Amino acid sequence: MPPNFARDTMVIRSADDIFVKELLLQLAPTEQVGQTRLDNGLTILTDFMPGVRSVTVGIWLRRGARHEAPELNGICHFIEHAVFKGTRRRSALDIAIESDRLGGHLDAFTMHEMTGFSMKVIDSALDQAFDLLADMLGQPSFAQTELERERRVIIEEMKMVEDTPDEYLAEIFNAAYFPDHPLGRPIEGTEKTVSQFDHRITTDFHRRAYSPRNLVIAAAGNVRHDELVAMAERAFGDSFNDQASEIDEAQGMDRPENVSPILVERKKGLEQSHMLIASPWPDATSPDRYAANTLANILGGGTSSRLWQSIREERGLAYSVGAGGSAYLDTGVFSIYAGTSPEHMDQVLDLSMAELRRVAREDIPEVELQLAKDQSIASILLSLESSSTRAGVLARQEIVHGKRHTPDETIARISAVTPADMRRVAEACFVTDVMAFAALGDVNGFNVDRSRLAI
Repeated sequence: MPPNFARDTMVIRSADDIFVKELLLQLAPTEQVGQTRLDNGLTILTDFMPGVRSVTVGIWLRRGARHEAPELNGICHFIEHAVFKGTRRRSALDIAIESDRLGGHLDAFTMHEMTGFSMKVIDSALDQAFDLLADMLGQPSFAQTELERERRVIIEEMKMVEDTPDEYLAEIFNAAYFPDHPLGRPIEGTEKTVSQFDHRITTDFHRRAYSPRNLVIAAAGNVRHDELVAMAERAFGDSFNDQASEIDEAQGMDRPENVSPILVERKKGLEQSHMLIASPWPDATSPDRYAANTLANILGGGTSSRLWQSIREERGLAYSVGAGGSAYLDTGVFSIYAGTSPEHMDQVLDLSMAELRRVAREDIPEVELQLAKDQSIASILLSLESSSTRAGVLARQEIVHGKRHTPDETIARISAVTPADMRRVAEACFVTDVMAFAALGDVNGFNVDRSRLAI
């Protein structure tokens, strides 16, 4: 399970391959996409979808947990929660009632490199939905009593992670893989840091982070570009947050050092043991990301993948097993995750390493390669039916790439991937000295050293 997300109703913590998500979040044809950048830096994007009566509108922030100082670890996630607790015009109950009345599809998430809020409504409710989002993000009250209550909620969330072995393993692995770096810190923060977030600290960070040039407004569905621009200008025009002082853009953006930990944490009382095998991986903008994603799919991206077939189907050693890559702006991590009985740990580890050695030494057969390509291309095309997906791509590609990639462009890149491309990625990433490992569970007697991770 790639170890880079948080997950609850307000946070993403998923095993989704970040590059797969990028592939799924592709744009409609260029002529349907509108883009406007205001003088204050605010970006507005739209993707018109003829024939639908829905629209997804969202506001994305070019800031996430990576941009936090150590003493503010968790502040982006905290603000993501806190904006739901009331504004100058709406109480927390008002927000909840209005969200339900409009359809109840109000989502928010925090990641290491961005934060997002979006809402899917019928097209006639776009004005109301945008006004609600703009009010929440632009004019939150951050009342001290509400912040104190939300602190307790988030601390309970942290405890929930500790009680979820695969998520807890991902968290402790991240800390070991990215030591003393924001990418290694938990998105939700720690009890110590979150307990310090009061009205002054929260308001100050919000004022500096939520400046117009850090915001991307995107919508997809039955939406007119000029109408959304007018809404955005009213809410976030030249007078919005004009006292903002930007967060240091260099904060957290130093490239993390390559560390290859071997971590085994014994925890009694678990029926299963959980393991991660990891290595470096191409970053979110690397030209090799297409070959890397295809390779990850072949290794562990679906039920026909090599790891699924070898470990689950042929031997019945695990219920959950898979592989994927997590891509950041300047680095990436590939990981294999499996949950298995303690007595099967050695066998699962050896089978997983055997598959990594195999792809580093042998070319992928054309038939297997074509299956992986077909899977990715089908996912791209099916995703075009979703206004939520298409709004997400508008924001994500603006934040990560600064430009758009059409489905045809991406499909062409996937189609062009060769066995030699994947072999090159495997040889570069699956190297003995950079392989990492983590395990959690009742694993007495289980030992791993560098020789067992040899490629």
